Amino acid sequence: MADAVHEALGRVVKEVAVRAERLWEVALALHADPEYAFEEHRAARLLSGELEREGFTVRRDVAGLPTAFAARAGTVRRPAVALLLEYDALPGLGHACGHNLIAAAGLGAALAARAALGEGAGAVWAVGTPAEEGGGGKVTETEAGVFDDVDAALMFHPGVHSWQWAPLTAQTQYRIGFHGRAAHPTGNPTEGVDALAALIQLFNALAAVGRRLPEGSHVQGIVTDGGLATNIVPEYAEGLFGLRAATTTALEDLAGEVLTCAHGVARAMGTAVTFGRATPRYEHFRDSGALSARFARHLARAGIDLTPPAPGVYLGSSDIGNVSGRVPAIHPYVAIMEPDGCDHTPEFAAAAASHRGRNVMLAATEALACTAVELLLSAQLREQAWREHGSRVPVAARRQPVIPSGC
Repeated sequence: MADAVHEALGRVVKEVAVRAERLWEVALALHADPEYAFEEHRAARLLSGELEREGFTVRRDVAGLPTAFAARAGTVRRPAVALLLEYDALPGLGHACGHNLIAAAGLGAALAARAALGEGAGAVWAVGTPAEEGGGGKVTETEAGVFDDVDAALMFHPGVHSWQWAPLTAQTQYRIGFHGRAAHPTGNPTEGVDALAALIQLFNALAAVGRRLPEGSHVQGIVTDGGLATNIVPEYAEGLFGLRAATTTALEDLAGEVLTCAHGVARAMGTAVTFGRATPRYEHFRDSGALSARFARHLARAGIDLTPPAPGVYLGSSDIGNVSGRVPAIHPYVAIMEPDGCDHTPEFAAAAASHRGRNVMLAATEALACTAVELLLSAQLREQAWREHGSRVPVAARRQPVIPSGC
């Protein structure tokens, strides 16, 4: 078995080298044509078309999302590995999070793994995941069962650090509205119930709460409706509040605190209050140590060393967290800029089309493909990954014939 794995990994290196120029062309095409959440039609066509031309069976409109797709190659159903492709951009900034590199690397890894293994060693999936920056395509796909038949989900993310795993928090947004009574602030001020004053008091209460929140938790709010005119006591005011916490459980606890504050303010100010989730909930990321260690080892061959993340540093949130709650997953960061840089900036967008960006994308492609190959060829590695995840390896993960109806 060791010889078979070694030979397959050697084939991966050759397959990535053969495809290097085309993968970079794909990355640059995405970079030059940014599309935003759930509108990534050209990107989805480009990527799924590449997979289809190399023999993958492609299903589009996955989970009811027009810009999502799932492509599969292999004559057995399990074991199976999914390479994840992100391709949405940021309004006004384009690919300032480097999703063009994520998509090209996931594409190349799926193609190289399938070519290196042939059809019978396991199923290789390439899953197109729209709207990571806002909308949570992976949340919808996870809830629809897209990842129920895979043994791991693999991706990388360009960044300003080279970290073996991603400290990604849970997050969601809530819309909170206060309902008062309109009045003239001079003519009949005692008749008014100022909804905006209630919303301002909520901001004050949450600022006090924020001083005692645990590490990784915070609330950030904006006013989305503050009234219509200065000579009308606002009868309605609304805020949008972003909540983050180190774990999904802590996020739910934080949401409870915010709701308690909102109800308390409403009672004190004589208003009514409405409270509802405005976006899907991103769960915190759970790293597969066994698989991220394999990725790091393969990436080191390109001269890129990954370290653990710096203690107490959080890099935001991502819907990969929801996938990682369902199956073993990796989401390492690989630097395309120096640590004094920052993503979501014009400089990072430029780096995503730079020579360093190209080198990182190709190195990550090879490391992802090698990790996928090892997973499919090693029952022991699958067992370890599932055990770390908190589950025994599913019976379905043993080699099974493919279902004739397609992917």
